[in-house]
Amino acid sequence: MRNFDLAPLYRASIGFDQIADMMDRVLAGDVNHPTYPPYNIEKTADDAYRISIAVAGFSDDELSVELREGALIVSARKAEEDGDRTYLHRGIATRAFERKFQLADHVKVTGATHTDGMLHIELVREVPERLKPRRIEIASGTSTHKDVVDAETVN
Repeated sequence: MRNFDLAPLYRASIGFDQIADMMDRVLAGDVNHPTYPPYNIEKTADDAYRISIAVAGFSDDELSVELREGALIVSARKAEEDGDRTYLHRGIATRAFERKFQLADHVKVTGATHTDGMLHIELVREVPERLKPRRIEIASGTSTHKDVVDAETVN
């Protein structure tokens, strides 16, 4: 695998630190990405998304969803079981986990629900008006200046 040096990007740009950091993470080539718990990311509308995470065996109190430094962090820690249980087979994973999703600019979390062993996190992208494209009308005609009223005639 090739290693890219992003130092020239840092030297020649201002305010692009997040992009360079993201490229560093992507190019790091971490092959051991966690696969637990499984999740889906779906687009529910033009500017709306849903992250669905399979969290069977966890209660609402054992789950945590938080935003930190532009990242959505979902974590869970199973409470200690009381009582003596003897499992003949234990196939339901209830180990602690932390999954991090990097959010793009202007993406906001609007809510989270936990039903039937699935944690659903709703996201929406709200682009500010000043960043949306707008059409500039082109005036036609021979006059390029506005009529000026003489101050003496007004008074």
